[in-house]
Order: sequence, then structure tokens, then C-alpha cells
Amino acid sequence: MSTEQKNCACPRGGFKTMCGGQALIEGIMMRGPKKQAIVVRQPDGQLAIRESELKLVKDKYPLLGLPIIRGVVTFVASMVEGVKALMYSAEFFPEEEEEPEEPSKLEMWLEKKLGSEKAASFFVMVAVVLGIAMSIGLFFLLPTLLGTGVTLVTDSMVARNVAESVLKIVIFVGYLALCSRMKDIHRVFQYHGAEHKTIFCYEAGLPLTVENVRKQPRHHPRCGTSFLFVVIFISILVSSVVFSIWPVTHVLWRFLAHLVMLPVIVGISYEFNRWAGRHDGPITRILVAPGLWLQNFTTFEPDDSMMEVGIKALELVLPEKKGEDAW
Repeated sequence: MSTEQKNCACPRGGFKTMCGGQALIEGIMMRGPKKQAIVVRQPDGQLAIRESELKLVKDKYPLLGLPIIRGVVTFVASMVEGVKALMYSAEFFPEEEEEPEEPSKLEMWLEKKLGSEKAASFFVMVAVVLGIAMSIGLFFLLPTLLGTGVTLVTDSMVARNVAESVLKIVIFVGYLALCSRMKDIHRVFQYHGAEHKTIFCYEAGLPLTVENVRKQPRHHPRCGTSFLFVVIFISILVSSVVFSIWPVTHVLWRFLAHLVMLPVIVGISYEFNRWAGRHDGPITRILVAPGLWLQNFTTFEPDDSMMEVGIKALELVLPEKKGEDAW
């Protein structure tokens, strides 16, 4: 556990909010129990704000709110909303070009056939599918392919499972480490730190000021980075058990088995994060420690202007009734 986490102003067993967010390009998206807000620092220093009421799928289809299932639904919904928010923040920072880029024939055809709003939704869904596909390819397919190298030395299924498990962790940590060294991504990760520090300040019951937010830790146990690590870790446990009982050797069938297990793994990971977020004990602290450590790559100390964005975004989604957002 980091020194920051030990010095957290939020008392153990204290108030925990369901409010959370996502770092954007020069901005932050926050989600509360009923509202969502996007706040972006524009090039001129002014804040651009977009607010919306939350419409949860489980309210319309209660079955999708059941344990395990709700984890998969929440993950996909978060991906969709996250891509939309990123696209909105990117609009304020167009790439410098000598001449405006003309829309492609595909873009013009889609807008003509679907309309601008449906065409935008189409591109959002394409981005989500590509993002999920890249994650699956990088963190599941690649380790499965590289793990076949073990068969050149031994036909032990245990050795192959261990090799794939180690590769998953190495690739995941390496990916985060490389991303953190990119200049533009570094700033996004500073906003990520501002989001965490703002949440901690609110949970500590302190007034939401830059001075109070600055004192808070940037490593938060209920973070997307921690969730992704849990997904990787649980996938290792589940696949090791499954492949020990059902020894699949062909690389294609192993990969397809990983795909079949993935929704269950995401659902279990979500339930674990919910449980860990509600409990503060020695066991919980040990279990969440790896995820907190990984946040050294995905969160950095923000400047005052970034914390102002975090404060504004959180204030916009806080419920009128005190405690309505309790985790």
C-alpha cells in the first residue's frame, strides 16, 4: 500500500460514494446516482459543460441488474459512455492541419442514410467494438499464442497455464507503463489523479476546494485500473481451473474458450470490486493492493486547474438528498 493511501484523509469505514468518473482530453466525466456531467478545460481556459440525466438499462430490464449479469452490462455501458465523452472532449482540440479534412465517402453515406445522430452512434459503437477487440487481442489472444512456446519444452498443462498467466500480467503492466510515458496520455492521467483526489475529498466530508483536494491521495480502490487488473487476475484463476479439468491444447480452441469465459470473468470481477469497495479490512487491503500499485502508471499529480475541473464535475452530479449516493 502506498504512503498516500496510508495518509488518506478519508477515515477507514467512512462514507463511500457511488460517484465516479473518467479522465478525458483536458477534462473529466463524472457519474452520480442520477446525473452525468462532462467538464472540459477549453484552450481559452473556460470550462465547457455538458450535463445529462442517467438512463440505466436495468431500470427498463430488471433482469440485467442481477449479479454477474450487471457487471457485463455496466462494463459495456461504461465503454459506450466513455467513448462518447472522449469524442466530446476531443472536439475542443482539433488536430492542426493546413486545410480542413473533408469527410470520407463512408461518413457522408452514413450521414445521408442514417442521419447525423445515428451516424455518430454508429461510429461510437465501432470504436467500442474495436476497443474491446484490441483489449481481447492484446491481453488474451497474444498470451495464448506466446504461451504455445512452452509446448516446445514440455507438454505439461500446468506449465502452459503458468506461462500464459505470467504473460498476461507482463503484457498488461508493460502496456500501462508505456502509455504513461506518452506526453498526451500523461496529461489525461493527471486528470485521472484529479478525479480520484476529488472523490476522496468528498468522501472525507471536506469542503470541495482546491486546497482540500490537493491533500488527498490519488490512488483510489474503486478505480477502472484496479478493475482491469482484477479481470486479468480472475481470468488467470478461472482459465487455470478450466484448463486443468478440460486440457485444451489447440491454440484456437483455447482462445475461443477464453472468449466464452470472458463475460463470466467480467461479471465476477465487477462483483468483487463492489464487495471490496464496501469493506475495509486486512484481507481487502491485501487484495486491492496490486490495483493500487498499478495506479502509479495511470494516475499522476494534477495541477490546480485540473482539480478545479474535477470539483466542478463532481458538484454537478451530487444528489440533492444527502446520502443518496452512498456506495
